[in-house]
Amino acid sequence: MSPHSLLIIGAGGHGRAIAELVELGGQFSIAGFVDDGWPQLHEVWHYPVLGAIADLPRFKPCASHAFVAIGNNRVRLQLLHQLETMQFAVPNLLHPRACVSPRAVLGTGVAVMAGAVVGCEAVLADGVIVNAGAVVDHHCVVGRCGHFGVGAFAAGGVRVGEGAWLQAGCALGYRVVVDDWAILAPGTALSAA
Repeated sequence: MSPHSLLIIGAGGHGRAIAELVELGGQFSIAGFVDDGWPQLHEVWHYPVLGAIADLPRFKPCASHAFVAIGNNRVRLQLLHQLETMQFAVPNLLHPRACVSPRAVLGTGVAVMAGAVVGCEAVLADGVIVNAGAVVDHHCVVGRCGHFGVGAFAAGGVRVGEGAWLQAGCALGYRVVVDDWAILAPGTALSAA
């Protein structure tokens, strides 16, 4: 096992986008995927699908690192806890064409996709997804497993709760607060009162 081998949990659309990000970044080698589509799904590109998610403990010897690449916020949170219990190293994965301020604070298992921007002193908790073209501006705080959909925008000082999902094209004005586990429909625009 390489000290830079990575197991990707989830072989759907987000899992494949994460795999491509990993290939472009060059920091990790992909050991394979774990996905409930197994055994019918046995390969993605040239990477093996090693087994189902319930069998995750079996794959600890395969990789030093693991990453939850599942868009469902509740499932992602549960699996992050499981990886912690299993003592996998869980990296942050930043697309080489993302722009993340060196003064931003990131938890673990954070994904920042192509064209996304994370501003100065923004705080992203564990398991946050900032999808392609999304913006999390300065001093925003995003709770565990929050999810910014493609092209979602948050102006400075926004607070997004744990597990909240801003679907594609949402726009949040300065200092807006989004509750834990809220789901904002595509194109929703909110401003502070």
